[in-house]
Amino acid sequence: MEQATFRAAAKINLCLHVLGRRSDGYHELAMLMQQVGLYDRVAISLCDRPGVEVICPGLDLGSGEENIAARAARMVLERARVDCGVVITIEKQIPVAAGLGGGSADAAAVLQGLNQMLKVGLSVPEMMSLGVRLGADVPFFLLGSAAWATGIGERLRPVADLPRVWYLLVNPNIPVSTAWVFQNLGLTSPGQTAKLREFPRDTGDLVRLFHNDLEAVTCRRFPVVVEMKQKLLSAGALGALMSGSGATVFGLFDSESAAREAERSISVATGWSTFVVRSLP
Repeated sequence: MEQATFRAAAKINLCLHVLGRRSDGYHELAMLMQQVGLYDRVAISLCDRPGVEVICPGLDLGSGEENIAARAARMVLERARVDCGVVITIEKQIPVAAGLGGGSADAAAVLQGLNQMLKVGLSVPEMMSLGVRLGADVPFFLLGSAAWATGIGERLRPVADLPRVWYLLVNPNIPVSTAWVFQNLGLTSPGQTAKLREFPRDTGDLVRLFHNDLEAVTCRRFPVVVEMKQKLLSAGALGALMSGSGATVFGLFDSESAAREAERSISVATGWSTFVVRSLP
């Protein structure tokens, strides 16, 4: 049985603007997204037994069509037209339902991994076209760089040479439903079109971009998000923001030592999960 292992990196939203609700029920967005060094480990095994099985020790991911990693595998198998099965084992490090895109990252890793293992020959644009059918964030994880995302998040403009910084991610171990957050957003009128006028060149530029239209919604139900932001700023973060629909909050630091010192002070006083990570190119 052939097996290979791939890493799936988390993402954070450096800014997230909701521009309006579309006629299809989705929302028009404008976001700057960047991957960070927090990874799930995705092991893919090819076997003679037909079908797709997803195993995630310690976590019930669901099965069948509801499982995004399984759906990704079926897409590639359909393209490959091979008579084999797939077993996917996901060792989770990225918190679930946390605003970090873990499920989408895992699905992207499966698309890339099976494309490589089965020698299907799908190009990155072809995989991105498949990925958007799985979830709006999946194409971003296939791109391989930071990106300015518009539409529902699937229209991507690569952003090169963002400042390399350190982040402290703080998660209160409370899952947040993205669907619930958008349902409670309560848009009364379309927002102004958000544009990335120039690439951020230093940490000050990055912090000035920090904005998340979803934060107020999540904070109303989970006030701990406000507390996490305050603790990060008090511990020396140059800026702090909730990622995606939450509830993870990240603080930006200009050195690993500063981030780890903040982590020690926060983890001693709380039961929150904390991760010191480097921004990825």
